[in-house]
Amino acid sequence: MKRRDQHLDQLRAVPLFSLCSKAELRLISAHSMLTLIPAGKVLVREQQHGDEFFVVALGEAEVTRNGVFVNKLGPGSYFGELALLDPAPRDATVTAITDMEIYRLTSSEFSTVLIEVPSVTRKVLRGMAKRLRQFDLDQAT
Repeated sequence: MKRRDQHLDQLRAVPLFSLCSKAELRLISAHSMLTLIPAGKVLVREQQHGDEFFVVALGEAEVTRNGVFVNKLGPGSYFGELALLDPAPRDATVTAITDMEIYRLTSSEFSTVLIEVPSVTRKVLRGMAKRLRQFDLDQAT
């Protein structure tokens, strides 16, 4: 129970889902799968198409772009949310540096959520608009 509540808080931190109600976040969480990942496993590979979104529950991963270290991810971090909407090539590689527990949501499962609860669609669009607006502001400074 505590882990799922923590997962709801993590989902709420994702701009895509920030406007969703607790009930909507519960539905998204219910469609997510908790997965154990061994250290050294590549979760996503740069330039490969992806259709999954990940939230780190436990453990750490590193993000590299063109083989260069970019960032370290830990519990509460997330990546791949845009792949739920568009299966474009990934812009980075993410590799587990410790054993990990992650929540994985596929674009297929996410589509099911959008069909079951259409209000989520509107909120996701507003969340994306908010993210784009912030990106524009960041680029202007």
